[in-house]
Amino acid sequence: MKKQIQFLKSTVLKHIFVSALLLLVFIITLPSCNNTNHEDTKEVAEERNGEKFDKAKENDAEFLVSAAEINFEEIQLGQLAQSNSTNAEVKNLGEMMEAAHTKALNDLKVLAINKQITIPTSLTDKGQEAYNKLMNKQGNDFDKKYCDMMISGHKDAISKFEKASTDANDLDIRNWATSMLPELRTHLEHSITCQRQLENM
Repeated sequence: MKKQIQFLKSTVLKHIFVSALLLLVFIITLPSCNNTNHEDTKEVAEERNGEKFDKAKENDAEFLVSAAEINFEEIQLGQLAQSNSTNAEVKNLGEMMEAAHTKALNDLKVLAINKQITIPTSLTDKGQEAYNKLMNKQGNDFDKKYCDMMISGHKDAISKFEKASTDANDLDIRNWATSMLPELRTHLEHSITCQRQLENM
């Protein structure tokens, strides 16, 4: 009888030990799993490009990564403007942004594949932060914030594309940057017009 009790105690202790060990492994690995799920696609792209390119090509890659980040953000914010705004001009601006930047992103994907450059595959952390800020606005505050973001975002984009149009090492990337500038400037003009109309309301 004593032997059976000792055997049972031993078996129970083994089960407790194994369970505790498995729980410890789960606790240790859980944070790393979460980090993988929430890894910024911009950082992933930059790391991959940094591993395979020299400095000259890495600069070109950085521009394409930045261009992809801009396009993803403009698409998402454009969709949000169409669903959350009650102002016809703001909705139209959002629709234009979504359509134009979707086309630009598709062209960019082809260019990136041809140049073997890795670009973000979804909205980056920076883009998500902008989206969250805008999503919390309502009514006229939403409309004004959206137009403000379109103005500042397109000024920044134009600056980056102008630099790439002259400084990019790859001719195809220079040409693509140059070809995008007229449309980006048009987007900026529309955003400024929309902002002025809101100020007069």
